[in-house]
Amino acid sequence: MVAVPQSFLSMPRWWHDEPGRAWLADLPELVATKCATCRLELDGDVTHGTNALVVPVRRSKEPAVLRVAPPGDDVATETAALSHWGGRGVVRLLDVDLDARASLLERLDPAQSLQDVPIIEAVTILGGLTRLLAIPAPASAPSTAQIARDSAASFVAEWEAVGAPTSRGIVDAAVARASWLAEQPSSDESVDGDLHFEQVLAGRRHSWTVVDPVLLRGDREYDVGRVLWSRLDELPEDRDVFRAFYAFVEAADVPAERARAWVVVRSMSYLVWGLGRGLIWDPPKCIRLLGLFS
Repeated sequence: MVAVPQSFLSMPRWWHDEPGRAWLADLPELVATKCATCRLELDGDVTHGTNALVVPVRRSKEPAVLRVAPPGDDVATETAALSHWGGRGVVRLLDVDLDARASLLERLDPAQSLQDVPIIEAVTILGGLTRLLAIPAPASAPSTAQIARDSAASFVAEWEAVGAPTSRGIVDAAVARASWLAEQPSSDESVDGDLHFEQVLAGRRHSWTVVDPVLLRGDREYDVGRVLWSRLDELPEDRDVFRAFYAFVEAADVPAERARAWVVVRSMSYLVWGLGRGLIWDPPKCIRLLGLFS
């Protein structure tokens, strides 16, 4: 039986999630059953992210990890994204059991992420990975153009609902940028809609590999705002922010004007979402980016 880390058991997400707590109680047995069924041998300390338990295992001496997700986690969509990229810049999917919400993945190094790499170097790596992931996307993937269109329609009401945290001019600018992005022709490239430093780990096949990608279709510069706000505290001067921005733009080979528009749209989106859920640390980062890029 594996020992589920206390840090995973005590996460606030479980406080009001009765099915989740029941799943946690059954988790050691679920892992043991899956290992026995698939002939997996436990091979190291259990880790976790915010959404799943990650168990190092070996299958026929091949190092791997067994990822087991809680009720409500959309494993089908997550693993479909991994299958789509087929190991190109992302963690390789070895096997999946949708009923058990368990996936067997290539083993990466959870102790080495881009979070620990100097900021400009890390941003450049993210930009390069974005370009690597930009293969033709399935028509069924959600489009960044539709996200922009929905944002343009909802921003003002969402902004008012959280107490108008910026000037009216800034929210109007966000609406204008979102409308412009929705109207512009967009590509059919594959995009990771959850791109940030902690989601990129060191590996054997590649120096750096994306985990848990969210498959979108459209603008590869979609998530440059998240790239910036994720480590904005390390960019104290305005010129530092723009240096990081242009490092991403160059590495990803994307148009700066569209990238600037997406910084505004994504920052406003995260600002109103975060304030509506009581977040404290990230909203001021979004306000700073909105002031710089609007």
